[in-house]
Amino acid sequence: MTILDNIAAIVTAIGAAGVGIIRISGPEAIQIAAKIYKGKNDLNTVASHRIIYGHVYDYKNNKTIDEALFLIMKEPSSFTGENVVEIQCHGGIVPVKQVLDLVLRNGARLAEPGEFSKRAFLNGKLDLAQAEAIMDIVNAKTDKSLESAVNQLQGNLSSYIKDFRDELLELIAYIEADIDFPEDDIERLSPEEQEKRITDLIKKISEIIDTQKRGKIIREGLNLVIVGKPNVGKSSLLNALIRENKAIVTDIPGTTRDVIEDFINLNGIPIKVIDTAGIRETADVVEKIGVEKSKEYIKKADLVLFILDMASGITDEDRIILNNLEESKTIIVINKIDLENNLENLDEIKKQINDKPLLKISVKENIGLKELEDYIIEMFFQGKIDISNEIIITNARHLRALELASDHLVGAYNTIHERLPGDFIVIDLRSAWEYLGEITGETLEEDIIDKIFSQFCLGK
Repeated sequence: MTILDNIAAIVTAIGAAGVGIIRISGPEAIQIAAKIYKGKNDLNTVASHRIIYGHVYDYKNNKTIDEALFLIMKEPSSFTGENVVEIQCHGGIVPVKQVLDLVLRNGARLAEPGEFSKRAFLNGKLDLAQAEAIMDIVNAKTDKSLESAVNQLQGNLSSYIKDFRDELLELIAYIEADIDFPEDDIERLSPEEQEKRITDLIKKISEIIDTQKRGKIIREGLNLVIVGKPNVGKSSLLNALIRENKAIVTDIPGTTRDVIEDFINLNGIPIKVIDTAGIRETADVVEKIGVEKSKEYIKKADLVLFILDMASGITDEDRIILNNLEESKTIIVINKIDLENNLENLDEIKKQINDKPLLKISVKENIGLKELEDYIIEMFFQGKIDISNEIIITNARHLRALELASDHLVGAYNTIHERLPGDFIVIDLRSAWEYLGEITGETLEEDIIDKIFSQFCLGK
């Protein structure tokens, strides 16, 4: 694809730093860089993928802006597939901005958000799923979310989608040949064979759709909410999990009046730990607001840790909280097991928790905390968090396309089962093929592509 204009942007974070980088991309990127370069070389004749030392120079005002390295990458062997120059100058707001301003005055325009990645997509350097993986890499919270994004950037998902679409096209070709040449002696698939092929495809697509729950956690993290009556050790548990004294801990009930949250990295999984206000009846206006917020967080939680106090026993306040947890994925955590056991009515609680797991800990004595962390990982990943070569769906857009493709495959199966004409089967199969193509961008409308790239960072 031919693109006529030249774009530029700062591609490193703004602020004090050792290095700041300005990227230029377009047919005249090297000529633009040559207009602001002062040194011993002619940038227009430098071989591709060479780094040239020199100065960024404003010839109009006879002024040196900064010393810099000029990295020359000639088309098509660059990220965007165009001529690209990256100017590596000193970091800091002023020098980087002055270099960018000089580049813009000499023939480039400021790049739109995601425009470098968009040009790479349009020039066939990567597909849409790979382009989206770039932002996942930038936003990765842990090593596992990074690993998942890198897998997608390397084309694992794209290769899977390509193979799936090829299988669909082969099946479509068989059915259309049967429609167009009913009298010819050609290889045909019986309705039973068609049903088997589609059944296999439905199973295959269902397996990858089923990875989205894990994928969401890997990409966005797990919302873990700690609840309980006042003074059972919620804030102490938060501090223990994040390895930091972030929440105030006292013997006074109601110390936590608002929600306190922080992230932890648990075996490569980002987990947002949320300490809520103790849930109880209260006349204090501020504490009452905190209690209501706690109830809202319970509804949104991926996992709730319901804390009981071994020493104080089970109270009416505990029972009220338990009634709010019927629909939540919950671990019952009995704290303060280093103290006297006053939980004679624990069997009563067990009857109400509907097989929810129950663990015993002592935050103060650091008993059972490692077991609690391991159990959390086990609940969501069954101990499996190695994703080095696994395709996991982490993108809501990809999930929606897969679900729609699956719906049409089911429709095609039902059509065959009812022995309806082949034309009806092909309609569903082609729809499934097109929805899968939306993942890689092959069948996606231009305005939607523009919207996707507009959500990228400036400079990406």
